[in-house]
Amino acid sequence: MLNTEQFTATNKANLNVVLGLTAKAFEGVEQLTALNLQVLKAGLGEAAESSLAALSVKDPQSLLALQAGLLQPAAEKAAAYGRQVYDIVAVTKAEVEKAAAEQAAGVQKSFLAAIEAATQNAPEGSANGIALFKSALAAANNAFDGLQKATRQATDAAEANYTAVTGSAVKAAGKAKRG
Repeated sequence: MLNTEQFTATNKANLNVVLGLTAKAFEGVEQLTALNLQVLKAGLGEAAESSLAALSVKDPQSLLALQAGLLQPAAEKAAAYGRQVYDIVAVTKAEVEKAAAEQAAGVQKSFLAAIEAATQNAPEGSANGIALFKSALAAANNAFDGLQKATRQATDAAEANYTAVTGSAVKAAGKAKRG
């Protein structure tokens, strides 16, 4: 049974975890905001240059050549931006998952300790029920571990697909420029 001091300590620890997770989330938001501002600033400068270049074009072929020349760099910049966003989100997600896993491990340890303490005072004949409960808990933990592994594999596959698609898009833009 939890006493008042243990209850207070548990609540403080949980609050610290929530505050830590909130700080990690805000760090990710800050990084995304900084990236978006950087991209916006660069994009405005490039738009001004492109507009001035378009205004100085004398014939339709020159305009088409100008547009084709802008296509490849734009595709490369879009792919780089997507990669940077993905990296920021992936790092933030990994930090949150790590903190959540640590918290879950702590809760599980405390729960198992409480179960062990309860079994010490359990009436005779309840050993089978306790063993069944422990077995069910172990099965649930194994299922959770399997789910985490599957999620990691799906994330890795999505990252590989994203990399392949952005690489193909950049190559296609390069071919369009040359064609």
